[in-house]
Amino acid sequence: MDEEYVILHIEGMQKRGRGGLQSHGRVENMEAHSLDLTTRGGEDSAGQKITVEVATLSEEQKRDVDRDPDRHASAVMPMSLISPLTAEELRQIASAEAASGGAMPGDPVQEARDSKYTWGVEAVGARGCQYSGKDVVVAVLDTGIDKQHAAFKGLNPRDDDCKNFTASSDADTNGHGTHCASTIFGRDVDGVRIGVAPGVTRALIGKVLDDQGRGSSRSVIEALKWAHSEGANIISMSLGFDFPAMQERLEQSGLQKKLATSRALQAYRENLRAFDALMAFIRQEGVMGSGAVVIAASGNESRRWEDPRFVIDVSLPAATDQVVSVGALKRKKEGLVVAPFSNVNPVLSAPGYDVVGAKLGGALTALNGTSMACPHVAGLAALWWEREVREIGVVSAASVRSSLVAMATRVAGISHVDQGGGLAKAPANDPAEAKIS
Repeated sequence: MDEEYVILHIEGMQKRGRGGLQSHGRVENMEAHSLDLTTRGGEDSAGQKITVEVATLSEEQKRDVDRDPDRHASAVMPMSLISPLTAEELRQIASAEAASGGAMPGDPVQEARDSKYTWGVEAVGARGCQYSGKDVVVAVLDTGIDKQHAAFKGLNPRDDDCKNFTASSDADTNGHGTHCASTIFGRDVDGVRIGVAPGVTRALIGKVLDDQGRGSSRSVIEALKWAHSEGANIISMSLGFDFPAMQERLEQSGLQKKLATSRALQAYRENLRAFDALMAFIRQEGVMGSGAVVIAASGNESRRWEDPRFVIDVSLPAATDQVVSVGALKRKKEGLVVAPFSNVNPVLSAPGYDVVGAKLGGALTALNGTSMACPHVAGLAALWWEREVREIGVVSAASVRSSLVAMATRVAGISHVDQGGGLAKAPANDPAEAKIS
């Protein structure tokens, strides 16, 4: 059965086996230029790069590609946004909390209006931070943004700073990307501080999910290529692989259910290896140059409110090596707790419940999910990036990632499995320069 594959080709390394697409394979470049992640400096990395191709391959052709250790062929898989919790799921959580006590009362949007800042901005230490993300380039790979929203006033992205990798319209008609982006670098809305790094003035907006929140691994890899080539320092992704959709697609192609499940698992493993290879090159550039910090939501599949044992591990692409996966925390009267939907074993955690951000068409709204936690950490990464440039004079993705992990605060009463390294925090102020915003 012929399938569409994304093929990463590591060039400039010694070949250890057969490889290459044979002449009978139909290959097309994603764009006129290949994905060039050539590292800057370093004898060992000279001339190395990754090129990205898309090919429709037979099983025999796929086996031929697999013989080459410098090529990574992964079946194109469906992807989707990590959906905020449904009204029914929220009702179930509220019911469980009412039985145990400690739930936070009130309207989170009104609370933010009254306090003039969101609880997430306060919890991560961004409200009083002297850094704002100035001169840091942040990429958001999601459903796009509502460019006319007050949260993005003054951002003014250039035409080539916004790119649509889907077949749907350029605008965000879903709202997910708008909300996530506003948490990273949103300006104040009606006097309410919603953005962790509101000093960011250049944002790369990659629309990789359509109006229904659906996309593919091809689109995401293509967008990572684009964001990297455009100089992104921080890349934020609140999305995941849609394994059930992949299985359904294979069943519809004629495979029996068990075989479709096995093929879907194979595709999942292939994509994990491909993303690992891609991140390895980005990480390598982070050693030789600045590189990019990639941050992703851990996933909302856990169901602790039904049973504490119902937990799921971090999903792909957040599970990729060197990606900063982010779990969600929520407030209760006694303090912070893990959000009941948050997947386990994240690298870090951040506010992901009752998160107030930009709403399509204007105003504010509160959403819940690791999708909301991820942009808090992306914003914090921008603050740390600016700090290292200003205070040290040199910055790299590796050093920013290390700072995020090292300076996180462990939350009492939450296991390491649930919170990872802890609550991500903004850099401390220099007492000589600190100004409360």
